[in-house]
Amino acid sequence: MPECAATRNCDVDPARRCPYLRAPSMSLAAATDLPPLAAERPEDAPAVERLILRAFGPGRFAKAAERLREGRAPLLDLSFVAWQGGGVVGCVRLWSVKVGQAPAILLGPIAVDPDYRSHGLGAALVTRACEACVRDGHALIVLVGDPPYFGPLGFSTTAKVIMPGPVDQRRVMARALRPGAEAAGLVTPA
Repeated sequence: MPECAATRNCDVDPARRCPYLRAPSMSLAAATDLPPLAAERPEDAPAVERLILRAFGPGRFAKAAERLREGRAPLLDLSFVAWQGGGVVGCVRLWSVKVGQAPAILLGPIAVDPDYRSHGLGAALVTRACEACVRDGHALIVLVGDPPYFGPLGFSTTAKVIMPGPVDQRRVMARALRPGAEAAGLVTPA
């Protein structure tokens, strides 16, 4: 079984028998040491794409969630980048989708430079993106991800949201942004 570089932040998913990083705890002290976060701008796209490619490799293009993103632009007012030393060291992108007929937001990809992992930057990016969605009146965010990481950030697994293509349904998660917000059905581009 592969070993984790930082065992203090690593667990093993018994179903997949592979390591995953736990969501770091987000204390106020840790948050102040993070690189600044800013809304993504069109001119950030090349740097963001390079970071995502480094984080996920070319295999990301085979993922089911990529089918929902390809040929479309992310929602820049909801997508964020972390800057340090003149470069992008973290990013989260959000996309307009529908779950059944209900409007929703697809979160991902989220990528953090290896030198900045395990310090709360990924959690800070997700938190900022969720806050922006609430600010803009969105009701629901969906994603495909590891429950131990995204669970503490307010997401829960759901059998009601169906991703297109092959995907491990145990990794499909949603977060309601207002009371009673939920949707069911196939996720499609909006």
